[in-house]
This record gives sequence, C-alpha cells and structure tokens, in this order.
Amino acid sequence: MNILEKIIAHKKPILKERKKKISILDLEKSIYFNREVISFKKHLTQKNSTGIIAEFKRKSPSKPSINLNANIEKITSGYEQFGASGLSVLTDEYFFGGNKKDISSIRPNINIPILRKDFIFDTYQVFEAKSMGADAILLIAEVLSKNEIETLSKTAKQLGLEILMEIHTEDQLDKLNPYIDLVGVNNRNLKTFEVSLDNSIRIVDNIPNHLIKISESGIKSPKDIKLLKKHGFQGFLIGEQFMKKEHPQAYFLEFVNKLQSIK
Repeated sequence: MNILEKIIAHKKPILKERKKKISILDLEKSIYFNREVISFKKHLTQKNSTGIIAEFKRKSPSKPSINLNANIEKITSGYEQFGASGLSVLTDEYFFGGNKKDISSIRPNINIPILRKDFIFDTYQVFEAKSMGADAILLIAEVLSKNEIETLSKTAKQLGLEILMEIHTEDQLDKLNPYIDLVGVNNRNLKTFEVSLDNSIRIVDNIPNHLIKISESGIKSPKDIKLLKKHGFQGFLIGEQFMKKEHPQAYFLEFVNKLQSIK
C-alpha cells in the first residue's frame, strides 16, 4: 500500500466508531449546516486574486513536527488579511495533527472559502464537512473509484459544497464527473516522494477548461506561481512552505509582496 492507502485503512475503523456516537441528524443540527458556502471558484478567479490557498497543518507523515504548537486562529486570520484566496485545513488527527473542531473554531472570523482537507471515502464525512463550516471537500482520485467519487461529489453538491478532485497522474482524469468544480494536481510522487512542478505542467493541458486548475505541493517561491500561471493554473495550494516558519502569517505577507512585485 502507498501512504494514502495506509492512511485510509487506519481511518476506517475510527470513522465506524464515530458514526455510532454522532448521527447525521446530529451533524445537521450544527449552526453551520445551513449556511451558504463561500465559493472557491469565485475567489480564485477574481481580478486581483493571489490564487494562493494557504494550508494549515501541524505535521505530516514525512514531517512529524512542522509546527505542532501553531495557533490556528492567529495564522489563518493573518493569511486572510494578507491576501489568501482560500484556506485548506487538515482535519486528520493521527497523521497531520488536525482536529475536527479546527474549522468550526475559525469559521466565525473567516470570510474566504475553507477546504476540509482530509481523506474522504464515506458520505458521512461530507456531512461532517458541512457541519464544520467547510465550503469544499477534497476527493483523492488515487484512492477512490470513479463511482465512489461520483457518489461523494453528488452528496457534496446536494449540501452546497464545492468539490476539489486531486489527481497525481493524467489517467485519473477519467474519474471526473459533472459535479467536480476544481481539479488539483499533486506534484508529489507517491512512490518516491519526490516533488516536481513538472507534474502539473505536464498534465494541465489535459484538464477540461471549464474546471478551476490548482497546483499542489512543491511551490516554494513567487516565481513558481508565475510559471504555473503561464501554464493555466489559477490556484496554488501551499502549506509547509509557510507553516515551517516561526510566524507563518508574516512569511506569507512577505511571499505575497514578492509575488506582486514580479512582472
């Protein structure tokens, strides 16, 4: 199994127990469940958008201590203040140090879209995302069948959520369906763990033009964003590059200032 398959295998029994304790009816009672979502599509295509989806994560399987004591309220509000087009928040606890309450804790003070970034394989998790106050969910084509993606996408769309389908290879575009809003190309090779922006550049022309195109992982500088923009990407998901700093929001501001100064 690759790392994604191992993560999902670990999560399945945990989700089974969670479903016993909290019903979908309970999730629907959340104060956020009936709120109107904020659109990633709209924010990423605005004229002066940075296109940056700033990710909040405390650790990862390859980096067990990126920023374990990070203050989510302070960092995410800084990201928004300094020009993030959206946020990505890891809610997986064991592998990424996330918490199911992370999104709901910042939702009242955030006015840009929030992606629930997790390993979603069950429609229950889609209802969870809505109850947390998320605006979009991540579906990873590497570990989901075409039918699974369609079922999860349809549920998300019925709840008003947007859907980001993540691919690693161009053949996974066969799993697209009419409910998908955004396609993210992950630049990480799951076998070697090497990261290269060439993966995005190689795949981008195969992505249907009506979909918002997002490049994920390995973006280290404003010049990388300029390069990816030239190839048709509108969104740029960046996490560790910011989170590994002592003050992620301050470094984010510096990054955005450099981006805006590049012609």
